[in-house]
Amino acid sequence: MSEKELPLPENEIERLAALQSYRLMDSGEEKDFDAIASIASALCQTPISLITFIDEKRQWFKSHVGTSLTENFRDLSFCTHTIAGEEDLMIVPDANQDPRFADNPVVTEAKVTFYAGVPLVNEDGFALGTLCVLDQKPHDFSDDQIDALKALAKQVVDKIELRRKVTLLEKTNQELINANVLIQKFASMAAHDIKNPLSSIKLTSQALKIRKEILQSEGCLRLVDMNITATENMLELVNEMMAYSKNPALLLEKKQEFELNALITKVVSLLVVPDSIRIILPANKHLLHFSIIAFDQILINLLSNAIRYNDKIGGLIEIRFAEEAEYYVLEIEDNGMGIPESYLEKIFSSNFTLKISDRFSNQGSGIGLSTVKDLLYLLDSSISVVSAEGLGSIFIVRLKK
Repeated sequence: MSEKELPLPENEIERLAALQSYRLMDSGEEKDFDAIASIASALCQTPISLITFIDEKRQWFKSHVGTSLTENFRDLSFCTHTIAGEEDLMIVPDANQDPRFADNPVVTEAKVTFYAGVPLVNEDGFALGTLCVLDQKPHDFSDDQIDALKALAKQVVDKIELRRKVTLLEKTNQELINANVLIQKFASMAAHDIKNPLSSIKLTSQALKIRKEILQSEGCLRLVDMNITATENMLELVNEMMAYSKNPALLLEKKQEFELNALITKVVSLLVVPDSIRIILPANKHLLHFSIIAFDQILINLLSNAIRYNDKIGGLIEIRFAEEAEYYVLEIEDNGMGIPESYLEKIFSSNFTLKISDRFSNQGSGIGLSTVKDLLYLLDSSISVVSAEGLGSIFIVRLKK
């Protein structure tokens, strides 16, 4: 039989997609399925019984009783006709007398003469494969044997449906666990990040009070504007976090277009940046399409660390940007304290700290970088670092478009 003559179900494309969703092909033999095949062979009084699944080119045997074969070409398979038909059972009493199979090598060489197969139809109506029995001699197939084969086929379908539902449930449960862990980390990191703008507001407020009461400086208005800007930016960040807390999927799914330098400028306004530190932004304008909530948190953490752990008189932080076919690449380089080589991997571990104080005499919590790494992992993205102790660090973030 040529491939052109191969009978195909009307919903073949959808059927193949459904089959793939079960991940049954080449999934290995299992005792539960072997038991059903053995019962089918015994009840139907045939030496061969198979539980098969059929993809675009192959018929693969999930269970095989009475043969050592584990697969067959689809165009040589009796079951190809079973899944393409509209009946709930196909019987070939004598294949030698059937023009569809008389010249089939399964008949001429393997001497298979009798075939009876029931399509394994899932709950969406797709025939994924068959439960079938075969013999090398013709058979009369009784009504009781037909009923038994159909009942056993239903058991096979029930098993694979249950298995898929359990797999989906386990996946959903794992996603919930991951989301809950991420929420905890995110909340801790967010609380940590909010300290920076609050510190900025506190410092400028104190300076404002001194200038107004003692120096009567005209710079008061500028400091008021700084407070207002910092407060507005912080409120925007809090609103984003509140939206995320109600729907964690927003963090990963809600992508927006934004201009890179504008967002960096907004983030920098949330931080306490000493006059001794200069921040260089990427050259030119760059439009990105990414999760702003996630990008905010990643950038806040990395820039905050670059500022806090910079011990140089002339501190420098340079942000570079490049675009690849599938990724945005962000580099944040500083000339700060640097990280010992033995700790370059450990710094991304939860609760790990270098146990050193920053320029504000505070110690890190060990939460930020691990949460950044987890966020990026969920976004199919990554972070790495190159550093030399005493010279500074370069954090490289690859963001999947």
